This record gives sequence, structure tokens and C-alpha cells, in this order.
Amino acid sequence: MTANSPEDGPDTAHRRPHGVDDLTVEAVGKLSEALETVERARGHLYSFHQLTGSADFDLGSAADLFDKAGHAGIAQRLRTELVGRNVLPGRWTFQIVEEYDEDYYARVRAAEQAARDELLQGRRHVYESEMKEARRTRGAEGHEARP
Repeated sequence: MTANSPEDGPDTAHRRPHGVDDLTVEAVGKLSEALETVERARGHLYSFHQLTGSADFDLGSAADLFDKAGHAGIAQRLRTELVGRNVLPGRWTFQIVEEYDEDYYARVRAAEQAARDELLQGRRHVYESEMKEARRTRGAEGHEARP
């Protein structure tokens, strides 16, 4: 493949469909970027879920140690006030994760998919693919368009 051959560019799955304007590609790219940010937020939410669960088990272990050290009052307060406590009214973290996934996350994913389907024939990362083409050095090692 030479630097000026038709194969020296993005594959079909990442090329702009015929007739799609720059602003549309940019808009879909921005929507995809928003989805990526929501994905990252979702990951942090799962971290929050796991860290809070670990803290709850640590609170239980601390209560056990306070009992063994002869501090039954502190142990009892930890068990009744904190161990197993809801983090939001009526909710443990798994419920927060489920609500996020089923509502906000699902809606953002669906909106991004619908826009790509309607405007870019379902193609992903068209904006980024064009950015890569603009920034890479054709023919230079490590700057290939694709494997």
C-alpha cells in the first residue's frame, strides 16, 4: 500500500457517508464524546458502589474489633447506625447503579445510536477517523491508516 493509494485511509466503517456535511459529522462526534463521558461516569459509579460496599464490610469488622477490645457501646452504635445503612433514602448503591443504567445511561446510549444510524449509516468514530487523517503523516512508520 502506498501513501497515495485508496487503501491508505480509513476503512469503510469509519468513512463519512456520501453527502454528509462537516457540521453533522462534528455534531455526531460531540454526541459520541458525551456518551464516552457518561461511560466514564458510569465506571466511577461502579467504583462508588464497590468502595461503599467495602467500607460497609470494614465498618462491620471495626465493630467486631471494638467488641473484642471491650468497647461494646461503640461496636453497637456502628452496627445499628452505619453497618448496612442506605446511602440515599431507601437505596443501597446497587439500586443507584441500576437506576442510572436503566434510565439516564440507557437514554444517552440510545440517543447516540439513533443519531449515528440516522445520519452516518450507523458508523462510529467518523469524526475521530477524519481527525486521524488530518493529523497523521502519510507514509511514515507508526502513522498507518489501519493495520
